Amino acid sequence: MLNFDTIKVGDALPSREHTANIVQLFMYNAAIWNPHRIHFDHAYATEEEGYPGIVLDGPLQGDWIGQVVTDWIGEDATLVSFGYTNRRAAMLGETMTAGGKVEEKNEQTKEVKVSLYLQNSEGEVTIPGHAVVRFA
Repeated sequence: MLNFDTIKVGDALPSREHTANIVQLFMYNAAIWNPHRIHFDHAYATEEEGYPGIVLDGPLQGDWIGQVVTDWIGEDATLVSFGYTNRRAAMLGETMTAGGKVEEKNEQTKEVKVSLYLQNSEGEVTIPGHAVVRFA
C-alpha cells in the first residue's frame, strides 16, 4: 500500500520494459481506429515515409507511461492530470522502458507531481511526460 507520508521527492517510480510485436501494434491501432500505414505496412513506412521500420504510435507509448503512474498509485490515490509529448520516433522491435520520479510533494493538498519518461535502449528519452496524483 502506497502511503503519502512515506513518499519523498526524488523517489523513483517502478519502471517497466515494453517490446511491442506486430500483432499487439495492429490490435492497438485497430482499437483506436488509427489506420495510418506507418504502424503496420513496412514497405510504406520505409519507402514512402522514410522511416527505418514500422513506427510505434504515440498513444500506445503514452499509455505505457500512464501505466507507470496508475500502477504506482493503485487504489491509494487519484490521477488528477497527465500529459506527454512525442519527441522521437520509436520502431517496432525496440525495447522501451517507461518510468518516472517524484518531483514535488504538496503537504497541504496531498498532491504529488511526477515526471515520466519513455526511453529507448540507448537511454534516449523519446517521450517525456508528467502527472499529478492526489491522495485522500
